[in-house]
Amino acid sequence: MTVSPDHHERATATHQRPHDVIPLREATRAWFAISLQTFGGPAGQIAVMQRTLVDEKRWIGQQRFLFALSYCTLLPGPEAQQLATYVGWLLNGVKGALIAGILFILPGAVALLGLSAIYVSFGDTTLVEALFLGLAPAVIAIVLHAVIRVAKKGLGHPALIGLAIVSFVALTFFAVPFPIVVGLAALIGWGLGKAIPDLTRAKPTTADDGPAPLISDDALHTERPSGRRAAAILVIGLVLWFAPVALAAVAFGRSSIFVDQGLFFSGAAVVTFGGAYAVLAYVAQQAVNVYGWLLPGEMVRGLALAESTPGPLIMVVQFVAFVGAYRAPGDLNPWVAALVAALLTTWVTFVPCFLFILLGAPYVERLRGNRALSTALTGITAAVVGVIASLAVFFAIHTLFADTSRITGGPFDFEVPVLETIQWAALAITALGCALVFWRSWSVLRTLGACALAGIALGLLF
Repeated sequence: MTVSPDHHERATATHQRPHDVIPLREATRAWFAISLQTFGGPAGQIAVMQRTLVDEKRWIGQQRFLFALSYCTLLPGPEAQQLATYVGWLLNGVKGALIAGILFILPGAVALLGLSAIYVSFGDTTLVEALFLGLAPAVIAIVLHAVIRVAKKGLGHPALIGLAIVSFVALTFFAVPFPIVVGLAALIGWGLGKAIPDLTRAKPTTADDGPAPLISDDALHTERPSGRRAAAILVIGLVLWFAPVALAAVAFGRSSIFVDQGLFFSGAAVVTFGGAYAVLAYVAQQAVNVYGWLLPGEMVRGLALAESTPGPLIMVVQFVAFVGAYRAPGDLNPWVAALVAALLTTWVTFVPCFLFILLGAPYVERLRGNRALSTALTGITAAVVGVIASLAVFFAIHTLFADTSRITGGPFDFEVPVLETIQWAALAITALGCALVFWRSWSVLRTLGACALAGIALGLLF
């Protein structure tokens, strides 16, 4: 095989600087280009990295890429952003991890910050209302599609189907807190793994090894795991994670909205198994019913905005924080309060992602071979299907009906729509979104665009 000059230069750079498998400047340009294409949720984001890193640049092999993805799916948080951070670590060490992970977040954070500002300024205008008339119903179709996609992937045994149904019922009709559902699902999954040996047996795959990588697996960055290294990363990570919350408590008081949001979203960051959809039901319940940061219909609007921007979907928490602080700014100017809340929430949501990758990467092999952990996470994956289904119900009730009522009695605690307040335009656009997603197999961004245009047309006509 003939070695290209470009390949020879990279090999020389690798020999001179063993922690930079790819020159850092070149890797940074690649990660920035990837960050601008990360629409369509985790599936689309992973596909972009697959095409760029494996197929085109050939910096990493197919199986090594899938190995990294498998590890990231074990963690709470957005798996696509963590995959970028992990591959960045493989190519350029800690600097590469930070650059890849930050650039993956940055475009979406900036875009959603601008959209949130537009929303609080002009959200009650006819045009913006018409736009959300189309976007909100489209989200219902997208979440339903997510339910089916995760169910096909994670419910390979009748026991897991039953666990998904129980999780849905617990969340929807008994208002069981999301962390409790996740914790119990992990315990049940562990128990099922002992009783059913085939519960987590991997299915045969038809995926090939892809094009041969320019960089061998042995040349990728690695570090020897040690207790000293792990302790140092853990301490630094925890300080960086909670220092802004502590500063907010000193500057604005422990009862300020900034401290409430910092602590709440820090907790949410460590229970986001199964992706953003899984935790959004929990975030929506707390943000709307407990803290009052948003109105019920506004959570689905924020999700629609997050769906239309690049980057992880969990970025919707920035919208929640921005709107909540803008409306309850305390002694600050509303715009200053909103900006502080949005940046603080983004920080506490994503710092744990870097911590998990940098702390756990050297132990990946050990984690992947741990059957007890694997079966526990299988239970969580099953519960995630029920969680996302519960989220779909929440969004549908508050999008398709103007009013709801709450039924409580004994262990029951759930919302039901007031049927007389059905919104026919929203129902029609929901049907359109479902047709585009399920029948035409349109992408998320394309579906949102079509439904937005339909909403604008209906809103301006009627």
